Amino acid sequence: MSETKPRPRITTLDNGVTVITDAMPHLATASLGIWAGAGSRDEQEGEHGISHLLEHMAFKGTRRRSARAIAEEIEAVGGDINAATSVEHTSYNARVLGEDMPLALDVLADILTEPAFDPEELAREHNVIVQEIGAALDTPDDLVFDLFQERAFPGQPIGRSILGTPESVRSFEAAQLGTYLDRNYRAPRMIVAAAGAVEHEAVVAEATARLGALPAGDKPAPAPGRYEGGVEIGGGRELEQAHLLIGLEGRSYRDPGIHALQVFTNVLGGGMSSRLFQEVREARGLCYSVYSFHWGYGDTGLFGVYAGTDAGDVGELVDVVIDQIEETVNAMSEVELARSKAQAKVGLLAALESSGARADQLARQMLAFGRPIPLEEIVAKVEAVTLEDAKAAGRALLAGGRPTFTALGPGKSLESAARIAERLNRKNA
Repeated sequence: MSETKPRPRITTLDNGVTVITDAMPHLATASLGIWAGAGSRDEQEGEHGISHLLEHMAFKGTRRRSARAIAEEIEAVGGDINAATSVEHTSYNARVLGEDMPLALDVLADILTEPAFDPEELAREHNVIVQEIGAALDTPDDLVFDLFQERAFPGQPIGRSILGTPESVRSFEAAQLGTYLDRNYRAPRMIVAAAGAVEHEAVVAEATARLGALPAGDKPAPAPGRYEGGVEIGGGRELEQAHLLIGLEGRSYRDPGIHALQVFTNVLGGGMSSRLFQEVREARGLCYSVYSFHWGYGDTGLFGVYAGTDAGDVGELVDVVIDQIEETVNAMSEVELARSKAQAKVGLLAALESSGARADQLARQMLAFGRPIPLEEIVAKVEAVTLEDAKAAGRALLAGGRPTFTALGPGKSLESAARIAERLNRKNA
């Protein structure tokens, strides 16, 4: 006799908050959190970096708990608590023993519904984030990605660094944090997700008691993303390596062709057997790290290739990368297709083995699609991608408009960026 694993259970509270749980009976711990469908792209004029600052301030005290009490109450039961800000959502999560779920959810709800925004704590956190910005500026293989996003979507919240700038962060006061929170943390875009040693009815009861008063009504929709592309070469620093990103407009995660594009991306540069790794690193020794990626958003996407190389090898490396993109479009094999699909399936299955990853996956799916997507459905869509589908996804990339090229490193070695961009434009023509 075989048993079918229960599907995730979902309850929508009267005000619109969604509670979704996935019981994993073999676990003794529970991972749970509150996800808000708001991130850096929801920031308005004069709010650059406020979504990330709000995430930090969540742990700096409430009307019932000090910052120290928040940490001590969770750690007293052996748990941990954390948060993260992204372009389109923000998460506040904890991991505890299953029996301590009520405490964890009480703390998480408290920091979102009763934040103190103490001026002294706010001033300290200004300094903490300014130091975080400084650390990012000192890390070229991080900074080049910020430049890449900004050049792809210039002058838009979706294209700005999540951290903000020292000037913008220091300008925020408690009233501005409260305004952003009230505008964007609305019940219909809030997800309580839990996985592991959890009982659905218990999570629903706790969520109702602690989040039932969140305001109903949806938050304002963010401005649509407008991909533009272009060239950005950062200077003013001495680096041993040049850090490069070459990209094109991608697809929304809602696009029916997203799975074909992901397959193409994996074949191109998704692992040690990928075309980029084998040709750029193994055959030519032009770099230590090279890979391709695709970021999907609600209404657009961004495809890219990253590599770090010696200044003298920039021209050859970029020429080879562009050649490999074109060759993958034209000569991808059935063997490569099958390998890419296998990588995708293992990644999906790995998410089911961790309660934290599972809760995060469920929350993201609810925010993006309004429902949990069964593993079988995703696997079926991946398996349905044909060789021609994957090649067509690559052709659509090359036909999608102006490329984005960003680089950091020794200045003279990067002057070929304009020529490289022109070459991709000719391919797009």
